[in-house]
Amino acid sequence: MIILDAPHASVPLLDWMEASGHPVFANDFSRSLAATRAINLVDDAEAVRRLEAGERVYTNSENALAWIMERVDNPGLTAAIALFKDKAAMREKLASLNPDLFYATVSREELDAINVDDLPLPVVLKPSVGFCSMGVYIIEEPDDWADAVADIARREEGWHSRYPESVVGGDVYIIEGFIGGVEYALDCYYDEEGAPHILNILRHDFADPEDTSDRLYLTDAAIVNEMEPRFMEWLRAVNEVVGARNIPLHVELRVDGDVIAPIEFNPLRFAGLGGTDVAYFGVGLRTYAAFLENEAVDLAALYGAHPDQVFSMSLLNPAPEADLARPFNSQALLARFSHVLSYHDFDPKTVGFYGFLFLQTDKEGAGAAERDWLLHSDLMEFVD
Repeated sequence: MIILDAPHASVPLLDWMEASGHPVFANDFSRSLAATRAINLVDDAEAVRRLEAGERVYTNSENALAWIMERVDNPGLTAAIALFKDKAAMREKLASLNPDLFYATVSREELDAINVDDLPLPVVLKPSVGFCSMGVYIIEEPDDWADAVADIARREEGWHSRYPESVVGGDVYIIEGFIGGVEYALDCYYDEEGAPHILNILRHDFADPEDTSDRLYLTDAAIVNEMEPRFMEWLRAVNEVVGARNIPLHVELRVDGDVIAPIEFNPLRFAGLGGTDVAYFGVGLRTYAAFLENEAVDLAALYGAHPDQVFSMSLLNPAPEADLARPFNSQALLARFSHVLSYHDFDPKTVGFYGFLFLQTDKEGAGAAERDWLLHSDLMEFVD
Protein backbone atom coordinates (compact mmCIF):
# COMPACT_ATOMS: atom_id res chain seq x y z
CA MET A 1 0.00 0.00 0.00
CA ILE A 2 1.06 3.62 -0.57
CA ILE A 3 0.46 6.58 1.72
CA LEU A 4 0.84 9.94 0.01
CA ASP A 5 1.16 13.19 1.87
CA ALA A 6 2.33 16.77 1.48
CA PRO A 7 4.34 18.56 0.35
CA HIS A 8 5.08 16.76 -2.96
CA ALA A 9 4.31 13.56 -4.89
CA SER A 10 6.51 13.17 -7.97
CA VAL A 11 5.14 12.68 -11.46
CA PRO A 12 6.87 9.29 -11.98
CA LEU A 13 5.32 8.01 -8.75
CA LEU A 14 1.86 9.25 -9.72
CA ASP A 15 2.21 7.79 -13.23
CA TRP A 16 3.12 4.39 -11.79
CA MET A 17 0.27 4.43 -9.29
CA GLU A 18 -2.21 5.08 -12.08
CA ALA A 19 -0.77 2.38 -14.32
CA SER A 20 -0.44 -0.26 -11.58
CA GLY A 21 -3.65 0.42 -9.67
CA HIS A 22 -1.68 -0.06 -6.44
CA PRO A 23 -3.85 0.78 -3.39
CA VAL A 24 -3.40 4.29 -1.98
CA PHE A 25 -4.70 5.46 1.38
CA ALA A 26 -7.46 8.05 0.94
CA ASN A 27 -6.34 11.05 2.97
CA ASP A 28 -6.79 14.73 2.14
CA PHE A 29 -3.63 14.88 0.02
CA SER A 30 -4.35 11.79 -2.10
CA ARG A 31 -7.99 12.84 -2.57
CA SER A 32 -6.79 16.16 -3.97
CA LEU A 33 -4.59 14.29 -6.45
CA ALA A 34 -7.43 11.92 -7.38
CA ALA A 35 -9.33 14.87 -8.81
CA THR A 36 -7.04 14.66 -11.87
CA ARG A 37 -5.45 11.22 -11.46
CA ALA A 38 -7.05 7.73 -11.60
CA ILE A 39 -5.71 6.60 -8.23
CA ASN A 40 -6.98 3.45 -6.49
CA LEU A 41 -8.00 4.97 -3.16
CA VAL A 42 -8.81 2.80 -0.14
CA ASP A 43 -10.55 4.14 2.96
CA ASP A 44 -9.27 4.39 6.52
CA ALA A 45 -10.59 1.00 7.67
CA GLU A 46 -9.19 -0.82 4.62
CA ALA A 47 -5.80 0.88 4.97
CA VAL A 48 -5.58 -0.13 8.63
CA ARG A 49 -6.63 -3.70 7.78
CA ARG A 50 -3.92 -4.00 5.13
CA LEU A 51 -1.16 -2.69 7.39
CA GLU A 52 -2.22 -4.81 10.35
CA ALA A 53 -2.14 -7.84 8.03
CA GLY A 54 1.50 -7.07 7.22
CA GLU A 55 1.19 -5.66 3.71
CA ARG A 56 4.22 -3.71 2.52
CA VAL A 57 3.79 0.06 2.80
CA TYR A 58 5.66 2.95 1.20
CA THR A 59 5.18 6.68 1.70
CA ASN A 60 6.49 9.66 -0.22
CA SER A 61 6.46 11.84 2.91
CA GLU A 62 7.32 11.38 6.56
CA ASN A 63 4.20 13.38 7.37
CA ALA A 64 2.41 10.01 7.10
CA LEU A 65 4.31 8.44 10.01
CA ALA A 66 2.13 9.99 12.72
CA TRP A 67 -1.05 8.49 11.22
CA ILE A 68 0.46 4.99 11.21
CA MET A 69 1.76 5.30 14.76
CA GLU A 70 -1.65 6.46 16.01
CA ARG A 71 -3.96 4.12 14.07
CA VAL A 72 -2.21 0.86 13.19
CA ASP A 73 -1.85 -2.11 15.55
CA ASN A 74 1.21 -3.75 14.02
CA PRO A 75 3.98 -3.76 16.64
CA GLY A 76 6.65 -4.95 14.22
CA LEU A 77 5.98 -2.00 11.93
CA THR A 78 5.39 0.71 14.51
CA ALA A 79 8.33 -0.32 16.69
CA ALA A 80 10.64 -0.24 13.67
CA ILE A 81 9.37 3.21 12.66
CA ALA A 82 9.89 4.57 16.18
CA LEU A 83 13.40 3.12 16.43
CA PHE A 84 14.66 4.15 13.00
CA LYS A 85 13.29 7.68 13.28
CA ASP A 86 14.93 8.30 16.66
CA LYS A 87 18.61 9.01 15.98
CA ALA A 88 19.52 8.79 19.65
CA ALA A 89 17.86 5.39 20.08
CA MET A 90 19.60 4.09 16.95
CA ARG A 91 22.98 5.28 18.23
CA GLU A 92 22.44 3.28 21.39
CA LYS A 93 21.18 0.25 19.46
CA LEU A 94 24.17 0.21 17.10
CA ALA A 95 26.82 1.27 19.62
CA SER A 96 28.59 -2.07 19.27
CA LEU A 97 29.20 -1.43 15.55
CA ASN A 98 30.97 1.90 16.26
CA PRO A 99 32.20 1.69 19.86
CA ASP A 100 34.61 4.61 19.49
CA LEU A 101 32.07 7.11 18.12
CA PHE A 102 31.22 9.85 20.65
CA TYR A 103 27.59 10.82 21.04
CA ALA A 104 25.38 12.46 23.64
CA THR A 105 21.80 13.68 23.80
CA VAL A 106 20.66 17.01 25.21
CA SER A 107 17.36 18.83 25.44
CA ARG A 108 16.71 21.97 23.43
CA GLU A 109 16.78 23.98 26.66
CA GLU A 110 20.24 22.64 27.56
CA LEU A 111 21.95 23.81 24.37
CA ASP A 112 22.83 27.25 25.77
CA ALA A 113 24.40 25.72 28.88
CA ILE A 114 26.72 23.24 27.14
CA ASN A 115 30.40 23.71 27.97
CA VAL A 116 32.00 23.39 24.54
CA ASP A 117 35.41 22.76 26.14
CA ASP A 118 34.05 19.39 27.31
CA LEU A 119 33.27 18.23 23.77
CA PRO A 120 35.73 16.28 21.59
CA LEU A 121 35.67 18.76 18.69
CA PRO A 122 34.87 18.53 15.87
CA VAL A 123 31.32 17.35 16.52
CA VAL A 124 27.98 17.46 14.72
CA LEU A 125 24.88 18.96 16.35
CA LYS A 126 21.48 17.93 15.00
CA PRO A 127 17.91 17.22 16.10
CA SER A 128 17.20 13.66 17.18
CA VAL A 129 14.25 13.68 14.76
CA GLY A 130 15.05 15.53 11.55
CA PHE A 131 14.69 15.89 7.79
CA CYS A 132 16.74 17.27 4.85
CA SER A 133 19.70 18.57 6.90
CA MET A 134 17.46 20.96 8.87
CA GLY A 135 19.15 21.89 12.14
CA VAL A 136 22.46 20.16 11.31
CA TYR A 137 25.66 22.00 12.27
CA ILE A 138 29.34 21.08 12.22
CA ILE A 139 31.10 22.44 15.31
CA GLU A 140 34.85 22.79 14.72
CA GLU A 141 35.69 25.70 17.04
CA PRO A 142 34.13 26.78 20.37
CA ASP A 143 32.59 29.87 18.75
CA ASP A 144 30.75 27.64 16.27
CA TRP A 145 28.54 26.37 19.08
CA ALA A 146 27.10 29.78 19.94
CA ASP A 147 26.57 30.51 16.25
CA ALA A 148 24.70 27.22 15.80
CA VAL A 149 22.43 27.74 18.81
CA ALA A 150 21.64 31.26 17.65
CA ASP A 151 20.82 29.98 14.16
CA ILE A 152 18.51 27.31 15.62
CA ALA A 153 16.66 30.04 17.53
CA ARG A 154 16.20 32.02 14.30
CA ARG A 155 15.08 29.11 12.14
CA GLU A 156 13.24 26.59 14.31
CA GLU A 157 9.87 28.30 14.08
CA GLY A 158 10.04 28.05 10.29
CA TRP A 159 11.04 24.36 10.39
CA HIS A 160 8.14 23.46 12.64
CA SER A 161 5.65 25.48 10.61
CA ARG A 162 6.51 23.41 7.51
CA TYR A 163 6.78 19.92 9.02
CA PRO A 164 5.11 18.10 11.93
CA GLU A 165 6.93 17.05 15.09
CA SER A 166 7.19 13.46 13.80
CA VAL A 167 9.35 14.74 10.92
CA VAL A 168 11.37 17.57 12.50
CA GLY A 169 11.54 17.38 16.28
CA GLY A 170 12.73 20.24 18.42
CA ASP A 171 12.90 18.83 21.95
CA VAL A 172 16.01 16.64 21.80
CA TYR A 173 19.33 17.18 20.03
CA ILE A 174 22.24 14.84 19.39
CA ILE A 175 25.90 15.74 19.69
CA GLU A 176 28.11 13.21 17.94
CA GLY A 177 31.70 12.90 16.89
CA PHE A 178 32.40 14.14 13.39
CA ILE A 179 33.20 11.33 10.98
CA GLY A 180 35.42 12.29 8.08
CA GLY A 181 35.55 10.53 4.76
CA VAL A 182 32.73 10.36 2.22
CA GLU A 183 28.99 10.63 2.84
CA TYR A 184 26.50 8.38 1.05
CA ALA A 185 22.75 7.91 0.95
CA LEU A 186 21.06 4.55 0.34
CA ASP A 187 17.54 3.73 -0.74
CA CYS A 188 17.09 0.18 0.50
CA TYR A 189 14.72 -2.20 2.24
CA TYR A 190 14.64 -5.28 4.42
CA ASP A 191 12.46 -8.10 3.12
CA GLU A 192 10.32 -10.67 4.97
CA GLU A 193 13.43 -12.56 6.04
CA GLY A 194 15.30 -9.44 7.09
CA ALA A 195 17.66 -9.56 4.09
CA PRO A 196 18.76 -6.18 2.68
CA HIS A 197 18.14 -4.97 -0.87
CA ILE A 198 19.76 -1.78 -2.24
CA LEU A 199 17.98 0.34 -4.87
CA ASN A 200 20.02 3.57 -4.86
CA ILE A 201 23.59 4.39 -3.85
CA LEU A 202 24.15 8.14 -3.91
CA ARG A 203 27.37 9.91 -3.00
CA HIS A 204 26.66 13.16 -1.16
CA ASP A 205 29.16 15.83 -2.21
CA PHE A 206 29.74 19.06 -0.29
CA ALA A 207 31.08 22.47 -1.27
CA ASP A 208 33.36 22.72 1.77
CA PRO A 209 33.78 21.21 5.26
CA GLU A 210 31.10 23.50 6.73
CA ASP A 211 28.49 22.66 4.08
CA THR A 212 25.56 20.56 5.35
CA SER A 213 23.18 21.13 2.43
CA ASP A 214 21.55 18.57 0.13
CA ARG A 215 22.81 20.40 -2.96
CA LEU A 216 24.42 17.45 -4.78
CA TYR A 217 23.91 13.68 -4.67
CA LEU A 218 25.26 11.59 -7.51
CA THR A 219 25.66 8.01 -8.66
CA ASP A 220 27.32 6.11 -11.47
CA ALA A 221 28.62 2.65 -12.37
CA ALA A 222 31.88 3.12 -10.46
CA ILE A 223 30.12 4.12 -7.23
CA VAL A 224 27.73 1.18 -7.45
CA ASN A 225 30.45 -1.35 -8.24
CA GLU A 226 32.71 -0.16 -5.45
CA MET A 227 30.21 0.40 -2.66
CA GLU A 228 27.31 -2.05 -3.10
CA PRO A 229 29.14 -5.10 -1.63
CA ARG A 230 30.34 -3.10 1.39
CA PHE A 231 26.94 -1.57 2.08
CA MET A 232 25.15 -4.91 1.74
CA GLU A 233 27.47 -6.40 4.36
CA TRP A 234 26.95 -3.40 6.65
CA LEU A 235 23.14 -3.49 6.29
CA ARG A 236 23.18 -7.16 7.22
CA ALA A 237 25.20 -6.34 10.36
CA VAL A 238 22.75 -3.56 11.26
CA ASN A 239 19.76 -5.88 10.98
CA GLU A 240 21.38 -8.54 13.12
CA VAL A 241 20.92 -5.97 15.90
CA VAL A 242 17.66 -4.33 14.80
CA GLY A 243 15.71 -7.27 13.34
CA ALA A 244 13.55 -5.22 10.94
CA ARG A 245 11.27 -6.87 8.39
CA ASN A 246 9.44 -5.61 5.31
CA ILE A 247 10.42 -1.97 5.64
CA PRO A 248 11.87 0.57 3.19
CA LEU A 249 14.57 2.97 4.40
CA HIS A 250 16.51 5.99 3.28
CA VAL A 251 19.85 5.66 5.08
CA GLU A 252 22.56 8.30 5.31
CA LEU A 253 26.05 7.29 6.38
CA ARG A 254 29.73 8.15 6.18
CA VAL A 255 32.62 5.97 5.08
CA ASP A 256 36.12 6.66 6.37
CA GLY A 257 38.54 3.90 5.47
CA ASP A 258 37.26 0.71 7.06
CA VAL A 259 34.70 2.56 9.20
CA ILE A 260 31.04 2.89 8.18
CA ALA A 261 29.13 5.15 10.57
CA PRO A 262 25.39 5.86 10.32
CA ILE A 263 24.04 9.40 10.20
CA GLU A 264 20.32 8.57 10.14
CA PHE A 265 17.72 6.01 9.12
CA ASN A 266 14.49 7.35 7.60
CA PRO A 267 11.73 4.72 7.65
CA LEU A 268 8.99 3.97 5.10
CA ARG A 269 10.44 6.20 2.39
CA PHE A 270 13.33 6.58 0.01
CA ALA A 271 15.11 9.84 -0.90
CA GLY A 272 12.64 12.57 0.04
CA LEU A 273 10.61 15.01 -2.05
CA GLY A 274 10.85 12.63 -5.01
CA GLY A 275 14.65 12.41 -4.89
CA THR A 276 14.59 8.64 -5.26
CA ASP A 277 13.45 9.18 -8.88
CA VAL A 278 17.08 9.82 -9.82
CA ALA A 279 17.15 6.05 -10.46
CA TYR A 280 14.12 6.27 -12.73
CA PHE A 281 15.35 9.27 -14.69
CA GLY A 282 18.82 7.73 -14.98
CA VAL A 283 18.36 4.00 -15.59
CA GLY A 284 14.59 3.44 -15.61
CA LEU A 285 14.36 1.93 -12.10
CA ARG A 286 11.26 2.77 -10.07
CA THR A 287 12.54 2.08 -6.58
CA TYR A 288 9.12 2.10 -4.91
CA ALA A 289 7.75 -0.41 -7.47
CA ALA A 290 10.73 -2.71 -6.84
CA PHE A 291 9.98 -2.65 -3.11
CA LEU A 292 6.19 -2.93 -3.26
CA GLU A 293 6.18 -5.65 -5.93
CA ASN A 294 9.28 -7.50 -4.69
CA GLU A 295 11.13 -7.09 -7.99
CA ALA A 296 14.69 -8.38 -8.33
CA VAL A 297 17.10 -5.55 -9.18
CA ASP A 298 20.63 -5.85 -10.59
CA LEU A 299 21.92 -2.40 -9.75
CA ALA A 300 25.40 -3.01 -11.17
CA ALA A 301 24.00 -4.09 -14.54
CA LEU A 302 21.66 -1.08 -14.77
CA TYR A 303 24.44 1.44 -14.21
CA GLY A 304 27.01 -0.64 -16.07
CA ALA A 305 25.04 0.10 -19.25
CA HIS A 306 26.06 3.79 -18.81
CA PRO A 307 29.75 3.52 -17.84
CA ASP A 308 30.79 7.13 -18.52
CA GLN A 309 27.67 8.91 -17.26
CA VAL A 310 26.91 10.45 -13.88
CA PHE A 311 23.32 10.86 -12.67
CA SER A 312 22.69 13.46 -10.01
CA MET A 313 19.95 15.11 -8.03
CA SER A 314 20.09 18.53 -6.43
CA LEU A 315 17.80 20.01 -3.81
CA LEU A 316 18.15 23.71 -4.53
CA ASN A 317 18.56 25.39 -1.16
CA PRO A 318 18.34 29.20 -0.99
CA ALA A 319 21.24 31.27 0.25
CA PRO A 320 20.82 32.34 3.90
CA GLU A 321 20.28 35.96 2.83
CA ALA A 322 17.75 35.14 0.08
CA ASP A 323 14.28 36.65 0.26
CA LEU A 324 11.99 33.65 -0.34
CA ALA A 325 9.18 35.93 -1.46
CA ARG A 326 11.15 36.99 -4.55
CA PRO A 327 10.68 34.93 -7.77
CA PHE A 328 13.28 32.32 -8.72
CA ASN A 329 14.21 32.12 -12.43
CA SER A 330 14.43 28.36 -12.86
CA GLN A 331 14.57 28.55 -16.67
CA ALA A 332 17.75 30.59 -16.55
CA LEU A 333 19.22 28.02 -14.17
CA LEU A 334 18.30 25.08 -16.40
CA ALA A 335 19.91 26.74 -19.39
CA ARG A 336 23.31 26.31 -17.73
CA PHE A 337 23.21 22.51 -18.07
CA SER A 338 23.74 20.26 -21.08
CA HIS A 339 21.31 17.46 -20.12
CA VAL A 340 18.51 18.16 -17.65
CA LEU A 341 16.63 14.94 -16.89
CA SER A 342 13.85 16.62 -14.93
CA TYR A 343 13.08 19.68 -12.84
CA HIS A 344 10.30 20.41 -10.37
CA ASP A 345 9.59 23.85 -8.90
CA PHE A 346 8.75 24.20 -5.21
CA ASP A 347 7.22 27.10 -3.34
CA PRO A 348 10.27 28.08 -1.23
CA LYS A 349 8.12 29.76 1.42
CA THR A 350 6.26 26.48 1.99
CA VAL A 351 8.92 23.82 1.37
CA GLY A 352 12.10 25.77 2.08
CA PHE A 353 13.73 24.98 -1.29
CA TYR A 354 13.49 26.39 -4.83
CA GLY A 355 13.13 23.05 -6.54
CA PHE A 356 14.51 19.61 -7.35
CA LEU A 357 16.92 19.25 -10.27
CA PHE A 358 17.95 15.95 -11.92
CA LEU A 359 20.94 15.91 -14.28
CA GLN A 360 22.88 13.57 -16.53
CA THR A 361 26.48 14.65 -17.07
CA ASP A 362 29.67 13.24 -18.55
CA LYS A 363 31.93 11.89 -15.84
CA GLU A 364 34.83 14.18 -16.76
CA GLY A 365 35.36 17.45 -18.62
CA ALA A 366 32.36 19.74 -19.10
CA GLY A 367 30.09 17.43 -17.09
CA ALA A 368 32.36 17.61 -14.05
CA ALA A 369 32.51 21.40 -14.42
CA GLU A 370 28.69 21.64 -14.44
CA ARG A 371 28.44 19.62 -11.23
CA ASP A 372 31.15 21.69 -9.55
CA TRP A 373 29.41 24.96 -10.45
CA LEU A 374 26.08 23.66 -9.11
CA LEU A 375 27.72 22.55 -5.88
CA HIS A 376 29.26 25.96 -5.19
CA SER A 377 26.69 28.44 -6.55
CA ASP A 378 24.59 30.39 -4.05
CA LEU A 379 21.91 30.72 -6.80
CA MET A 380 21.42 34.42 -6.02
CA GLU A 381 21.90 35.32 -9.70
CA PHE A 382 18.56 33.57 -10.40
CA VAL A 383 16.59 35.46 -7.76
CA ASP A 384 14.67 38.20 -9.55
